[in-house]
Amino acid sequence: MIAVILNKAEYEYDVHSLVKAFFPGIEVNIYAPIPDEKTGTGARSMEKLEEFYHEAEIIVDYDFQGNKACVAIRKTGRDENEAECSFEIAYENRNEARNVLKGNIYKLLAGYTKKELPWGTLTGIRPTKFALNLLEEGKSEAEIADFMSETFYTSKEKTMLSLKVATNEKKLLDNLDFRDGYSLYVGIPFCPSTCLYCSFTSYPITRYKERLDDYLLALEKELAFTAKSCRNKKLNTIYIGGGTPTTLAPDELDRLIGFIKKTFDLSYCKEFTVEAGRPDSITREKLEVIKKHGITRISINPQTMCQETLNIIGRKHTVLQTLDAYELARDMGFTNINMDIILGLPNEDEDTVKRTLDWMEKINPDNLTVHSLALKRAARLNIFKDDYKELTFENTNTIMGMTQKCASNLNMEPYYLYRQKNMAGNFENVGYAKADKACIYNILIMEEKQTIMACGAGASTKFVVDGESYRIIAQKDIDTYIDNLDELLNKKKLKMEELKWL
Repeated sequence: MIAVILNKAEYEYDVHSLVKAFFPGIEVNIYAPIPDEKTGTGARSMEKLEEFYHEAEIIVDYDFQGNKACVAIRKTGRDENEAECSFEIAYENRNEARNVLKGNIYKLLAGYTKKELPWGTLTGIRPTKFALNLLEEGKSEAEIADFMSETFYTSKEKTMLSLKVATNEKKLLDNLDFRDGYSLYVGIPFCPSTCLYCSFTSYPITRYKERLDDYLLALEKELAFTAKSCRNKKLNTIYIGGGTPTTLAPDELDRLIGFIKKTFDLSYCKEFTVEAGRPDSITREKLEVIKKHGITRISINPQTMCQETLNIIGRKHTVLQTLDAYELARDMGFTNINMDIILGLPNEDEDTVKRTLDWMEKINPDNLTVHSLALKRAARLNIFKDDYKELTFENTNTIMGMTQKCASNLNMEPYYLYRQKNMAGNFENVGYAKADKACIYNILIMEEKQTIMACGAGASTKFVVDGESYRIIAQKDIDTYIDNLDELLNKKKLKMEELKWL
C-alpha cells in the first residue's frame, strides 16, 4: 500500500487518482487532518495512519498563505526523502492550482517510477472536453496541441487523438439545439447472463420473468411522464440500452418501441438506436420488429472473437453466433451496425486481440467501439478476485495502436472517447465510425452538452442547464424501482421546476 499524506484536505481526489494511475496494482490511501471522517472528503483520518503498513509515503504540503506547495516521496520509516520538489502555486484560481499541483506531482512520480502516462495528468472521464472547448473558442490545432502537452503532459499520440475526436464531435454537434433539444435513454436492465467483468445495472432475465410485465408498465409510466414534461422540447436522439434490450421477447420489444413512437413527438429525432448487444439474444423475429419501426442503427457486441475468453467471462454465446447474428442483420437491410470489443480481457495478449481485429476487418461493421477493461467494485471479477488469481490482464500501447490501425483500415474515424477508473493500461474507450455513421447520443452522454432524460431502473437523467449538469439516478433494484416510481417522478418534476427546464 501507498500512503498519500496531506497537511490539508484539499485536492485529495485529484491527487489520489493521479497516484493510483502510476501504481495501478497497489492500494493507495489518502490521509488528511480531518476532524470527522463523515465530511465526505474521501480521506482517512491522520489518526489511522499508524494502523496500516505502507511501503511508501507521498507527502503533500500546502501553504495557502504563501502560495507554495511541496511534494516528497519517501520509504516508510525513513527520514530522508527519495525525491522531492517545491513550486509556486496560486490557490486563488482553483482550476489553475489543480493543474500546477498535478503537473508537479506527475513530474516527480514519472522520474521516480521511470514511466510516463499516455494521458499525463488527465484522470477524468472526458479528456477530450478541453480540446473541444478550445476548438469552440476558435483556437488552432497547433495551439490546442501545445496546451494539452504543456498543461497536462499528454503524449503526442493522445494529444492528436483528442484533436481528431474533438474535431469530429464538433461537426456532429454544431447543428444540435442544446437549449431546447433533449435526448432520451430507455434502460432494459436484463441480460441472458451476467458477464464476469460487468458492473452495469443488469439482471439475468430468467430470474425476473414474473415481474417483466410490471417493469414494462412502470417504464411506460415513466416514459409518458417524460413525454408530457418535455412536450415543449425537441427530441433529438433515442437510445434503448441496458443490459440487453433484445432479452425482451419480440412482442415485448414491439410493445416498447411502439409505445415510444406513439407517446413522443419524433419530428426532430435524428437518430434511434437499439443496442441489440448479445448475439445469443438476437433472432430474426426481434430484428423484424426493430426494422418494422424504421430503426436502422443497432449494436451487435462480441467483446472478443476468442471462444476461450468468451467461456471465461461468462458470455453464453459462440463466435459463430456472432457471425450469424451479424450476417442476419445485414441480410435484413440494417445499414448501421456497431460492434463492441474489449481490450484487457482475461488471458488475452497481442495475438488474441489480433485474431479479433482480423475478424472485424472481415466483418466490416459501420462502427467499432473499443473498450479498455475497467474493473469496477461491483464486478464479480473484483468481488471474487481470489478465485481468479490465475488470470492475466494485458493492455499495451501496441495493442491500442493495433485497434487504431484496424479502424483506419475500415475507413473509420474516432468520434467519441471517454475513460473510466481502473482501466487496463490506463488507456481509454474510443468509438470509431465510417462517414455519416457516428452515434450522436454517444457524444452527448460524454460531453454534457444536452439534457438526457433517462427512464428505467438504474438510469441516470442528466439535466444540462447553462453549462452545468444535474443528475437524478433511478433505483437500480427492479422491485424498488417499480414500487417507488411515483417518488422518482416527483423528484424529477421538482428538479425540472427548480431548473426551469420545462
